Amino acid sequence: MRNKFMLLAMVVTLLAAFAAPAGQSASAAQGAGMTKFRVYQNDKPLKEFTTEADAIKYAGGFAYSHVETIADRRWLWDNFPRYKVYANGSSLAKWEFRSYDQAVAIARAMNNAYVRDLQGTGWSYETYTRYRLYQGDITLPEWEYRTLDDAKKEARKWSNAHIIELSTNAWVWDNLTAAQTAAQQAAAPVYQLLRDGEPIPDTAAYSFLKEAVAASSQLPNSQIVNASKGKVVYSNIPAYEVRQNGKLIRSYIGLEPAVAYAKTLANAEVLQDGRSLWSSYPYLEVFQGDKKIKAFHTLSSALTYAKAYANSSIRTLDGRRLWSNAKSLTLLGWNGSGGSQTIISHVANTQGLSIDSPTWFELTSADGEMKDTSDAAIVKALKEQGILVTPLVHNGFDRTLTTAFLSSAEARAAFVARLVGKSAALGVYGINLDFEEVAAADRAAYTGFVKELTTAAHAKGLKVSIDLPRGDAAWNHRTAYDHAAIGAIVDTVIIMAYDEHWRGSKEPGSVAGLGWTEKGVLQYLNYGIPRSKLMLGIPFYVREWRIDAAGKLIDNRAILMKDLPELIVKHNATAQFDPESGQNKYTYTKDGYTHVFWAETHDTVLKRVAIAAKYDLAGVAFWRLGYEDAELWTKLLRAKAG
Repeated sequence: MRNKFMLLAMVVTLLAAFAAPAGQSASAAQGAGMTKFRVYQNDKPLKEFTTEADAIKYAGGFAYSHVETIADRRWLWDNFPRYKVYANGSSLAKWEFRSYDQAVAIARAMNNAYVRDLQGTGWSYETYTRYRLYQGDITLPEWEYRTLDDAKKEARKWSNAHIIELSTNAWVWDNLTAAQTAAQQAAAPVYQLLRDGEPIPDTAAYSFLKEAVAASSQLPNSQIVNASKGKVVYSNIPAYEVRQNGKLIRSYIGLEPAVAYAKTLANAEVLQDGRSLWSSYPYLEVFQGDKKIKAFHTLSSALTYAKAYANSSIRTLDGRRLWSNAKSLTLLGWNGSGGSQTIISHVANTQGLSIDSPTWFELTSADGEMKDTSDAAIVKALKEQGILVTPLVHNGFDRTLTTAFLSSAEARAAFVARLVGKSAALGVYGINLDFEEVAAADRAAYTGFVKELTTAAHAKGLKVSIDLPRGDAAWNHRTAYDHAAIGAIVDTVIIMAYDEHWRGSKEPGSVAGLGWTEKGVLQYLNYGIPRSKLMLGIPFYVREWRIDAAGKLIDNRAILMKDLPELIVKHNATAQFDPESGQNKYTYTKDGYTHVFWAETHDTVLKRVAIAAKYDLAGVAFWRLGYEDAELWTKLLRAKAG
């Protein structure tokens, strides 16, 4: 975070301050512009809004969307389907509906379809066929009918027709004349009864199909084959399986008796060729990790249950994830300021922010005196929005003062008592320690101070995070920061992965090349710091370098990320991809000088977030809020959940 307070001077304007109307509390005014409602599609966050109405309006443009309060994840609205149409055991996304009438309108146009109430069991409506028409031993796929009258209506168009009732496989109607019956009975026998593909002993071949069907109906698991064609023309093998919790219980020839039996069982379904035609399984399942722990018919019951478990999710029987509280990346934002209106304006620009870190405390003297600009109303307002607060405490980057302070046990104890006492009184989540420009000779003393502060903070239920420069493993052992020792003490270590090239650099370059950033993460992991403790710092600024005609570096300046698009257009800057940094390098000329900078964009920020996710780090931290545009946070919200 080197030079970060110097960067503050570059902010020309702040977002508009929030003014409290007459009679409104300061706390309410401070929270007025912050987002309070989050839109999800399935279990993935999409965007946040300040009003419920705006959130619902936006969510309405997405299928399987819902709206929750951010602070406590209270479910407010969804457009999940209530009814689903299945045809022959399969469904399509376009067959999901909010209303029963819409679902029935689709199902009614199909045979062998049904509507399931996703909060119930079995069928709410079905169009299963119950009769099949044959001409002789020939049938067609479309000769299936829901009523006997419909089957007869078609059968009368044909001679030598008969109808089979599908639930019993019984021959229930035919239009054979006496002459046709006599002729078929007198013909050569072609109908053979088989079981398991072999002729059934002590059974004769039949000339008349109706007589063969009657005989087969008395022989379980039998089939009739037309020997002259080598074709199965009738089957008495049960095609419908009733399973309970996946275990086969019984099999049936017809669907109706199978369903009737399945209705007497819990967690049952009827299958045909592996396709589910009826089910009493609850549509919603709660998982912890990848283990199913319980199932529910209603979303409200599933939510109540799932919220009691960490790393849980709610999924449909089709595998769609509707809700999850699985671990996601923590997003921390530094304010770089202690001003209450600035903090609120910063936070109002974000979405998905987990932790806000205002600059409230500063070591101001060697005897442990502390400057305090904290605001309890801000803590309350942010907590109400589900955002944790970890105030930043710094040492003014004063090396001499810090050395004197670290050398005095009394000063350290006084400072720790003041800092921890005030933090506990504020009700913050923790403390963010940002002591920079510490002398290498104070390495052991600084580690000892970190230990003292963390012990005292933990005693008050506070977490401690610490900001450490990315540095380099080749020389970090010669600095004031004992990474391995400090990492074992504190709760979180934030890698300040920027200032690869900084204000004092002798040559131009990126503030933080992507490869350099990833190498830094690997070095921190090699220090033995657990992934669960590491957060990756991400810059919301770049450094522009001015070079004269002779190629000499003249100076440099910091530019806010949000100001880059306007600068590029204004100066007609040209871009060239730099493979070393993984960023676009921009160049333009002005007043005889060449200006160059390596751009920080939405894409590069997301690539840094992806690095944190790749190595399963606890999260990312941004220096600093107010340097970025609001739209970036929509993308960060979505990236946060992985």
